[in-house]
Amino acid sequence: MPRQPDPQLEQRILDAACRLWSRGGEKSLTMRGVAKAAGTTTPTVYERYRDREDILRALRMQTRIDLFSALSRTRSLTQACERYLEYALKNPHSYEVLFDGFAQPPSLHEPWPSFNLMRIRLAKRLGGAPRKHTRLMLALWSLMHGTAMLMIRGGVAGPLRAQMTHACLDALEAIVAEAARSKGKGYSPPKWPSGLILGEAADSKVNAGEDDYRPQSSMPRRESHSKRKRPARPRADRST
Repeated sequence: MPRQPDPQLEQRILDAACRLWSRGGEKSLTMRGVAKAAGTTTPTVYERYRDREDILRALRMQTRIDLFSALSRTRSLTQACERYLEYALKNPHSYEVLFDGFAQPPSLHEPWPSFNLMRIRLAKRLGGAPRKHTRLMLALWSLMHGTAMLMIRGGVAGPLRAQMTHACLDALEAIVAEAARSKGKGYSPPKWPSGLILGEAADSKVNAGEDDYRPQSSMPRRESHSKRKRPARPRADRST
């Protein structure tokens, strides 16, 4: 009888790739190694994926779909943040792969559904178009990701895990509340450049001009020691 196709094969290949990546990173992820870890042959892996980059792309896309599915069942930005951290801790290896080279092609030009979902919810709270809040969303995303990676790499569990999760949620709420109060007037320069677009698939780009990234300090310039006026020394009284 002819061999029946294995409906779980592609998932086994992706799971194997994820495990290999978590153990040794880029060097350990070879097509032969993936085939062995998945319990299949190298030609079979090549039938489904062109090369290692194709496997990583499939793994990123699957992780994005799974993460979005988890977040879409929430009703608020804060709930989405909490579910985000839960997903990252439950799926640490695929989560780490998701952000490897995220700001470079091809990852940059792939859909970022979770980023967009939270940016839309942020816009609903603050008003305006979602793209207007990209800088703030990037700050919140960095906060969530930093917390997630600290807990993953640190093996955080128990009471400390709960405290770190709620510290992240409290910080997120405080940042959003301040943004609502200041109505965006509290942002420090530089302004968000028009050539820097994130989370919009093929339209995403990071090729803004260098001048857009040049820091512009809003603090007054301090005088150098040589130019700073010194108080005059009192002269000695020579009349005595």
